[in-house]
Amino acid sequence: MRAKRVFLIVLDSVGIGEMPDAARFGDAGSNTLLSCSKSPRFALPNLGALGLFNIDGVTCGTRTDTPSAAFARLSEKSNGKDTTVGHWEIAGVVSERPLPTFPQGFPAAFLERFSAAVGRGVLCNRPYSGTAVIADYGEEHMKTGKLIVYTSADSVFQIAAHEDVVPLSELYEICAAARAMLTGGLAVGRVIARPFTGAPGSFTRTANRHDYALPPPGETMLDRLQAAGKTVYSVGKIADIFDGRGITKAVRTKNNADGVEALLRAMAEDFTGLCFVNLVDFDMLYGHRNDVDGYVAALSYFDMRLPEITGALAPGDVLMITADHGCDPGTPSTDHSREYIPFLALGDGIEPGNLGTLCGFDRIGRAAERLLGDGMERFAL
Repeated sequence: MRAKRVFLIVLDSVGIGEMPDAARFGDAGSNTLLSCSKSPRFALPNLGALGLFNIDGVTCGTRTDTPSAAFARLSEKSNGKDTTVGHWEIAGVVSERPLPTFPQGFPAAFLERFSAAVGRGVLCNRPYSGTAVIADYGEEHMKTGKLIVYTSADSVFQIAAHEDVVPLSELYEICAAARAMLTGGLAVGRVIARPFTGAPGSFTRTANRHDYALPPPGETMLDRLQAAGKTVYSVGKIADIFDGRGITKAVRTKNNADGVEALLRAMAEDFTGLCFVNLVDFDMLYGHRNDVDGYVAALSYFDMRLPEITGALAPGDVLMITADHGCDPGTPSTDHSREYIPFLALGDGIEPGNLGTLCGFDRIGRAAERLLGDGMERFAL
């Protein structure tokens, strides 16, 4: 079988249970999907019909006797559990060394150089929840114009600023400057612009987030597909994660609903190649905030839209659905979790059934490349 188009959807952070080494990452007992299943609102009939609940190790939901997709459970090779490392591995780059993290904040000497370069002072410089940090430092930021700089358990340098105090264009320039300065031992996976609005006591983060990623350290499937003359269509923050490399067309989105609409528009276009989609709300809005019901609502929304997506598949199309890590909203931690990820695939010539538990997110990218290249007699990861 050979595909004309592959649509690869990453449900950001929808992990399906702790990996054997989860304790080393502080994630023993994490299971994002299982935590969501404990909500009375949990119901995913369309994902269930594909075979989500038939995947190895999944103990929630109702298994189906007639799954319509090929399905598997995948473990991560890379030494990490974040968005950047997960997506890089999907695309074929395994990260043996973890990206640097800063549990005590960034070095004072670096922040002095950064502040001098961008012309603004700095507040906070600690690991912090994104909503809590603007609640605690937002008023001082508005009075002083200083930037709220913070991090998390992930390899990130985040800058929060009120849109009335630091215009978006300036915030983006500041983040680009930070990206250029964060090198060597300070080379975090992502610099993230985190704009917000509102008054003290009622600050709200806006949808104008922008990520500035570290370039992948090796060649990815996106690079190879582009070099082969294929379209590489990015929806959501995929272009940011890969620093724009290997992308021929990028559509930025504000939320999952916007992402699904962008995907459906892409499916209506005539192209040959890959459409790589990230739906971020699960992680950004609900996983990191330990909001089980919100996470379940986001899953239900995607499940409701899934028949439209599968119905838009044309002959020669393959749909793949997966994740990049976990972010269990039911544990005390608000950070990503080291979990297995689900994999579902359907399309012409794909035989439904269990592909088992397999090592390596990179199997996904290799399968997509083979389908879009010489093809394969029988679909396999």
